[in-house]
Amino acid sequence: MVRQLPTLPEISRQLEMHLPDPTRELTLRAIVIGLLIGTVLTAANTYLGLYAGMTVTGSIPAAIVSMGILRGLLKRGTIHENNIVQTIASAGEAVAAGIIFTVPAMLIAGVWVEFSFWKVSLIGLLGGLLGVLFMIPLRRVLIVEDKELIYPEGVACAQVLEAGEAGGSPMRTILSALGGGLVFKSLVGLVAVFRGTAEIAGRVAGTVFYAGTDVSVALVGVGVIVGVEIGIAALLGSVIAWVFAIPIFYWQSPLPNHSAMDAAWDLWNGQIRYMGVGAMIVGGLASMWKIRGGIAQAVRHLLSGIGRGSQVVARTDKDLPNSLVGVAFALVAVGTFILYRSVTGSVSVAVTAGVVMLVSSLFFVAVSSYICGLVGSSNNPISGTTICALMFSSVVLLILGMTGSAGILGALGVASIVCCAAATAGDTSQDLKTGQLVGATPRLQQTGQFIGILVPVFTIAPVLTLLHKAYGIGTGEPNALLAPQATLFASIAEGLFGDSSIPWNMVWIGAVIAVGIVLLDGALERSGSRFRAHVMPVAVGIYLPLSLMVPIFLGGLIAQRLKNHSEGARHNGLLIASGLIAGEAIAGILIAIPKTLFTEAEIPIPVADSLWLSLAALAAVMYLIDRFASRGSTSA
Repeated sequence: MVRQLPTLPEISRQLEMHLPDPTRELTLRAIVIGLLIGTVLTAANTYLGLYAGMTVTGSIPAAIVSMGILRGLLKRGTIHENNIVQTIASAGEAVAAGIIFTVPAMLIAGVWVEFSFWKVSLIGLLGGLLGVLFMIPLRRVLIVEDKELIYPEGVACAQVLEAGEAGGSPMRTILSALGGGLVFKSLVGLVAVFRGTAEIAGRVAGTVFYAGTDVSVALVGVGVIVGVEIGIAALLGSVIAWVFAIPIFYWQSPLPNHSAMDAAWDLWNGQIRYMGVGAMIVGGLASMWKIRGGIAQAVRHLLSGIGRGSQVVARTDKDLPNSLVGVAFALVAVGTFILYRSVTGSVSVAVTAGVVMLVSSLFFVAVSSYICGLVGSSNNPISGTTICALMFSSVVLLILGMTGSAGILGALGVASIVCCAAATAGDTSQDLKTGQLVGATPRLQQTGQFIGILVPVFTIAPVLTLLHKAYGIGTGEPNALLAPQATLFASIAEGLFGDSSIPWNMVWIGAVIAVGIVLLDGALERSGSRFRAHVMPVAVGIYLPLSLMVPIFLGGLIAQRLKNHSEGARHNGLLIASGLIAGEAIAGILIAIPKTLFTEAEIPIPVADSLWLSLAALAAVMYLIDRFASRGSTSA
């Protein structure tokens, strides 16, 4: 008997029975994997932001690790599941950025004595939820309809997801780099083979000169990710502060009796870095003015979208229902009042701060998303917008006669939630753009964002407590974590509400410098120049130590070299950089455990104290990044 061959439609149906459903998105395994990756990224970004004053988006490394697990280990999964994983995983680390830039300011200002688990967690939870809630009605006008907004990280992540269906090689790359970063940090922070900072200073011609670099693979990795243009701008800011401003100041003032190293650091800490404050304020205002039309359109759409019935039918254009958004928004508003009442102890301050926070969040969420759409999350001036929110809330509270600790708590409370909302909105925008490009369901991604906030946010307070006990946060002591943004916000709040004074002459000098940079950038833009003078990286460079900016600049040079080599080399460089950042951050957190438990022990254990050995180690890392990224470029 001759067996009849199956028809083509029958073959197709049989294949579909054994293939994963391409529309499967918010699965249990995607949620579990996303939360595991997100918790690690949240802890890593907490450390990195306190150490370097910068954070990096976790979407691309999360997508790569997800593909390695789902495709490489489990031999299952769809591109939409991978997209949900990166959406969940990146949500927590975005909230971490908002918290670490602001919440430690309360400790530094002396209005808190410790990191309260529930207060810190609620600040992150409320701010993160607000960022997602505001972005739901903004999604269509900003991400779908506005063709000017490209959301570069979202597009890049979509490309990674589409190309990553091929296998697990990228995961091996990022995990190998993670191990390398962990080992290197251990040789700095656990066993002192290399110095954490290689620096020199001296008295020359009646003034002080300083040069130095942090011996950090994470900072080199940050430079590889942000690129040479941002690296040059950030280094330029530090050169303005350390190479020009400090020597000029001491030429006009008597030199102190202590060492040249201490003289340089004391002057930068007490005076020069405030030039960065003025530059950040101008940079934030300039960014908002430049896109004022788009921001106004976004805010109008947001206000008109709340409470309106959903008319969306297509799966790929379906948001969470407005009724659910309205209920969630009301709960967040009530939660914010309860939090502020608990933090400040005053009903009037709580009501005022709550209203100011909601108005500020609405505006700055639109600003954050719009800027991310134009220039990407890495160039989003969160510090500048948060300063504006802090100044706005401070003015309102001062008008109402609030001073002292209550005023500081109220102003910083507003700034902290606004910062979390703006950071989360930027991340949500990039994720929704990725989803649009790969055909995902917006409402499921928005649900994933909520899930990604709800769990990792509760790990931030314990990590902050551990790091503060082990290293100190913003204390100014040797080896302490700088927490530059938090230190800045604390100084502003104390200057406005307390007895401290702000060196306003330095703020004005920084503002004038920033105006000049903005004008230069406008001229470059009109001339069609490929190089741009972005003001915010310069402002950050002024406010941060030169030693932090040097390795970021060097990483940017590596990025440019890899980009010139091939797109595959550039892609591999991003993977290696992400792994190095995660590895060093994880090592920093792990090292904090014995430092906290064994306070009598000397950690790091001294082994070597060679300036040249430390510089050689940093150079070797740069060489290895370039070599391995270039060598594997054909398979990327």
